[in-house]
Amino acid sequence: MVAQHRRARRGQGELESQVLGALRAADGPVTAAWVRDRLGGDLAPTTVVTILTRLLAKDVVSRERRGRSFVWTPTADVARLAALRMRRLLDGERDREAVLASFVTALPPGDEQVLRALLETAEDTPLETAEDTADRGGEGR
Repeated sequence: MVAQHRRARRGQGELESQVLGALRAADGPVTAAWVRDRLGGDLAPTTVVTILTRLLAKDVVSRERRGRSFVWTPTADVARLAALRMRRLLDGERDREAVLASFVTALPPGDEQVLRALLETAEDTPLETAEDTADRGGEGR
């Protein structure tokens, strides 16, 4: 009987976080092949390009054509990517208030204090309008 070697399946979003982390560790724009090598080279090249394209759609990376391929640059950090995933999950629920209430009541005391402080800071900070972002040339983050 032949033993089958199966790698453990990555958690949802884990590969995106790893790819974004590799991009953030780069000294400048890099190719998908560089990202693949940085992650150990066991991924198919098409998998890396697919993940990079998904990150582009989420506006956490940018790409620029160089010759016949693209180079990629991070435009956000892993925390922003996690926040986007959290938002997507929340958007998929019917009862947002119940989900948020359940989330907040399950937080450890330290995290709850951090969240309260962030909410207080957000209340004191005026919201940015689309016009403000356009006036700065689209630099909204």
